[in-house]
Amino acid sequence: MAVMQARAFWRVPGPRGELRQESLAEPGEGEVLVESRFSAISRGTESLVFHGRIPDSEYQRMRAPFQQGEFNDTLKYGYANVGRVLKGPSSLLGRDVFCLFPHQDRYVVPEAAVLPLPDGVPARRGVLGANMETAVNALWDAAPVVGDRIGVIGAGVVGVLVAALAADIPGADVTLVDINPARARLARRLGVRFRLPDDAPENCDLVFHTSGSAAGLRQALVLAGNEARVIEMSWYGTRDVELPLGQAFHSRRLSLLASQVGHPRADRAARWGGQRRLALALGLLADPRFEALLEPSCAFEDLPWVMASVTSPQSETLCQVVRYGTQDEDDGHSERSA
Repeated sequence: MAVMQARAFWRVPGPRGELRQESLAEPGEGEVLVESRFSAISRGTESLVFHGRIPDSEYQRMRAPFQQGEFNDTLKYGYANVGRVLKGPSSLLGRDVFCLFPHQDRYVVPEAAVLPLPDGVPARRGVLGANMETAVNALWDAAPVVGDRIGVIGAGVVGVLVAALAADIPGADVTLVDINPARARLARRLGVRFRLPDDAPENCDLVFHTSGSAAGLRQALVLAGNEARVIEMSWYGTRDVELPLGQAFHSRRLSLLASQVGHPRADRAARWGGQRRLALALGLLADPRFEALLEPSCAFEDLPWVMASVTSPQSETLCQVVRYGTQDEDDGHSERSA
């Protein structure tokens, strides 16, 4: 069987990153060979992974579909890849597909592991598929209704996606809250109201927390109205979080609900198996507003130092796109200068 060569990004103790060469067998029956066009760093999760902050208890639940190696050690990790099918069935040949695959320039996977990008979704924007699926799942968990006052704390990629989707609910009054005033411009481009924490509206029907900080979660409890729900979307890895549950938490009968993309709500899971939810998420990315979340691309060859920079505590990067080969920076669909 013929063998091909590929290069992949690996996290190694230090922590640091390096590109390693790998051998690929030709795709067999029911498999596809994909050449990567773009991938993305999912900053929240990949920061914890890169810096070795995954609790032992979560090693199995946190595994990415095509991860190799072990957390907090040497591993290949990632789940936001868009590539073009070079070999496979005629229905997929030459098509751009999304796959939950790590940062690697070419790979072979089962045909069922890839999903063609819908018409109108550029390859570069398609890397937001996993983040959009997380946002969709959070809205399912929260079940907002017409006219809700909704707060979203944390203007990172997932928070912005949640706010943009919620703002499309008729009559919904949505506010995106962040400590960085520069995020106001991003919110305007998405058509969402922005406020700094001191000016955030209280008495909300729903509050989504996505900031990844204990301070953000504490504020979420403040903004929630009586008998309201707080949807916790941040994951803290090995960090402990302290909350003021001894003040008005009980008298106001607040609900704190965890939302995790790997576990759809039971009444949804019964009908949304397979890749139906991901297909929905990819279709939503046809909206050109979401181009505003994409940072200028970096070359795959630069990923070892870019990963260290993007996952540092000082980073304010949104969605860092990784470009493979000679792909055009904007894939012909850039909206960033708008």
